[in-house]
Amino acid sequence: MIYLRSFELVNSCEEDKFIVQYNREKPISMMTCYLNDPYPFNFFPQKNISGFDFSDITMLYGMNGSGKSTVLNIISEKLGVAKNPLFNYTPYYEEYLKMCEYKLDLHTTRVPANSRLIRSDDVFDYMLDIRAVNTGVDNDRQRMFDEYNIRRNVDGKNYYQLSSLDDYEELKERNYAKHHSKSEYTRRHGLVQNVRTVSNGEAAFDFFSSAITENALYLLDEPENSLSPRLQMRLAKYIEEASRFYGSQFIIATHSPFLLSMKGVRIYDLDSIEPCIPKKWTELGNVREYYALFKSHEKEFEV
Repeated sequence: MIYLRSFELVNSCEEDKFIVQYNREKPISMMTCYLNDPYPFNFFPQKNISGFDFSDITMLYGMNGSGKSTVLNIISEKLGVAKNPLFNYTPYYEEYLKMCEYKLDLHTTRVPANSRLIRSDDVFDYMLDIRAVNTGVDNDRQRMFDEYNIRRNVDGKNYYQLSSLDDYEELKERNYAKHHSKSEYTRRHGLVQNVRTVSNGEAAFDFFSSAITENALYLLDEPENSLSPRLQMRLAKYIEEASRFYGSQFIIATHSPFLLSMKGVRIYDLDSIEPCIPKKWTELGNVREYYALFKSHEKEFEV
């Protein structure tokens, strides 16, 4: 399913014209910090990147600093796609967005409301939240275990002397502890169970499988982070099925060969010094490096 058909960044002529006019109109005090780095202006034209035509699954390939994450941020801001706060936001950003253009597919007037930009930081935050919840549960469990041990009189005392009627509830708790296990005692006091504990990679995959639903546009920024090769292949299959059967469109910034090798995807090489046009995944720089590495060790893989 295609919702976003194409996206045009600001071309070099428009950029130059704007920056000259902008600097002429703004006071020096507002220009000083950004005069030499008017991000995101002056970034894409020098890389021969002007725009993209999207398919059901489009990959933005490039190493760190190639601009692939910036493209996703610009698209999400222009289209109003849900996301966490934007980073690297400068006084030039809103002006840049005004000059960008896009085309939706003929069957839609806007991207679905549940569309979303997902960064690797979102996944890390999810894993930290799980850890924080489990830490809190563990602390509560230890506190209840300590209470349980005291109420069973593990110090050798076999009695609890009532001094008033107010001690009756405490006596009931001690009697319960004497005749029940720790697990029964903690359940009686409503202890919440730990969130299911899995590896960081499994937790990251669970995040994507729950965050990616149907009929939406998803912008994924380096989703391979925290995923093993096996889980990257599982995620690739999940994305293929979400696109094919559940009407979702994907634009993915990545340098993972396990994602880039997906069948039928359109790939833009943001590292290329040539005009940015679709390429085969086998033509990409780091994929060729992987190939050369394994090829040089080919005999070691032979049984």
